[in-house]
Amino acid sequence: QVQLVESGGGLVQAGGSLRLSCAASGRTFSTYAMGWFRQAPGKEREFVAAVSRSGGGTYYADSVKGRFTISRDNAKNTVLLQMNSLKPEDTAVYYCAARRLLISTVTDYDYWGQGTQVTVSS
Repeated sequence: QVQLVESGGGLVQAGGSLRLSCAASGRTFSTYAMGWFRQAPGKEREFVAAVSRSGGGTYYADSVKGRFTISRDNAKNTVLLQMNSLKPEDTAVYYCAARRLLISTVTDYDYWGQGTQVTVSS
């Protein structure tokens, strides 16, 4: 069992930055690929970014490539999402997720956090 708790969301003006953090419980954090997803009102949950178990592999949605950076610290059981040059269309609830072994860009993750709201004003 893995428990995930996101933090760092908030209200920011367009062009600003936020850093989301996800803290994971358990001793097997390094055996999970980690991902960030988001869901805007009335829309389906969508992939944002993912990182492999070692942190050596990363994937991004085209809509955030070049603006967001995902990273992880296996010693601290945390995964971060640095979001720069934020746009109003980035407004959503952001979810952290864990998937056994292999990285994925779809929502087939095993564990999910409760989400943190990110609002970008124009």
